[in-house]
Amino acid sequence: MAVAEQTEFETSGRVALLATSVLVVFLLAMTITIANVSLPQIQGSLSATRDQVAWVVTSYLVANAVGLPATGWLTDRFGSRRLIVWGTIGFSCATLGCALAPNLEFLVLMRASQGLFGAPLTPLTMALVLAAYPRRQHGVVTSVFGIGVTIGPIIAPWLGGILAEDYGWRSVFYFALPFACLGCLAVLMVIPHDRPQKQRRLDLRGFVFFSIAIACFQLMVDRGERNDWFDSAEIVLECLAGIACLYLFVVHSLTWRQPYIDLRILVNRDLVVGLILVLAFGMLSYSPLVLLPNLLQNLRGYPEDTIGVLLAIRGLGMTLGFVVLLWGSRYDPRIWLTLGFLAQVFAGWKMASFDINVTYFQIAWTGFISGLGIGFVWVPLMVITLGAVSPVHLPLVSSLFHLLRLFGSSVHISMSVALALRTTKISFAEIAERLQPGRPALWGLEGAAPSVQQVLPLLHEIGRQAQMIGYLNAFMFFSLTALVAMPLILAVRPPRP
Repeated sequence: MAVAEQTEFETSGRVALLATSVLVVFLLAMTITIANVSLPQIQGSLSATRDQVAWVVTSYLVANAVGLPATGWLTDRFGSRRLIVWGTIGFSCATLGCALAPNLEFLVLMRASQGLFGAPLTPLTMALVLAAYPRRQHGVVTSVFGIGVTIGPIIAPWLGGILAEDYGWRSVFYFALPFACLGCLAVLMVIPHDRPQKQRRLDLRGFVFFSIAIACFQLMVDRGERNDWFDSAEIVLECLAGIACLYLFVVHSLTWRQPYIDLRILVNRDLVVGLILVLAFGMLSYSPLVLLPNLLQNLRGYPEDTIGVLLAIRGLGMTLGFVVLLWGSRYDPRIWLTLGFLAQVFAGWKMASFDINVTYFQIAWTGFISGLGIGFVWVPLMVITLGAVSPVHLPLVSSLFHLLRLFGSSVHISMSVALALRTTKISFAEIAERLQPGRPALWGLEGAAPSVQQVLPLLHEIGRQAQMIGYLNAFMFFSLTALVAMPLILAVRPPRP
């Protein structure tokens, strides 16, 4: 009888831990995506350009990627419970700071603070859940955990769009605060107590080298288009500094006893293949969520609530993918990886065939297919990467998983925005060149050159068409990224039981 009661207690404790972890990752995922639907409004309210307002998303991702590898040292130093509790509280305070931001610089700073405080939450909660459940249940548990990641992208854009339309962009951050407070209470009540080990020292040199390298590469791809790439001394310096710090980081990590990121674990061939696929998967996760709101509002005139519903449909596809994997995780993960990446190739290709009069239905079903592909890929990648190492390395590998996923997202977003801006300029010049005032027939006129009143509407339409071409090229880049990554699936070996 006592054994049965103990087993029931352990089961209820596992369920409570899983539910709390799902709530935490739901909060993180919601806060990432809730700002996307308001990007056009933030851009206008804070007088930002398209590449500047993208920092509202990329600053979070970069800070998260820099902070993730410190999870192991912070856990040893402070303990997982204390780290999760203070990370959740700090994340909640940063969310309030986003709502109160007086300018773009402060908003970007608070988004970066969200990324730093939230960095250890996902890998730590995931490691606790996987340690609490037997290995044979990891596929199902990972799917349930992933549903928390996808519920956020469904609810956040939909309600965020309604709130932004009626009350302004600040309301989307106020909306996240009750969930943040609930998350703080849940982790205080459920996360088990543990003792800090205090055995490891922070590898300060590795941390500095890694942080500078990540920041330099991100600045290079973000500011490259504005500064004309390598014709600018700033971009050249950022590239050289990034390469030098990356080299120093690799050499230092391979020769130091307790490095910031233990690169020696990469001798595992299966892990390396899985992590490269994780990087590609990250590149496909958020780029459409940044491109579509600006396209729909600036070129189609859709209100924020309608844009939010369209982004939520993508999240609905992600949720369906996770639900399917609750049943399908027993099968070869390579099947789901292939289906997931094929869905991204197809969705990106169809989005690249949109025209200036793209319809609500076209956006909805392509977004749904793209989300479905994300859901198909997430669980197999987790099973492959975490199944390639022993349980003692789970926290490190979980940190690497999310680091590469987020860094891939931030870089791909910046590259997509830069590609859209560059090809917009080129297309505008090419179209305008063919409509010279000295050739009135091309303007639909019989004789004289067009007047100013006739030219301005046509130039506006040329600008709209050029912007659309830029977005289409970015969507094609999205599709090609998924296509290039697919051959790596052939190198995947399913984890041994």
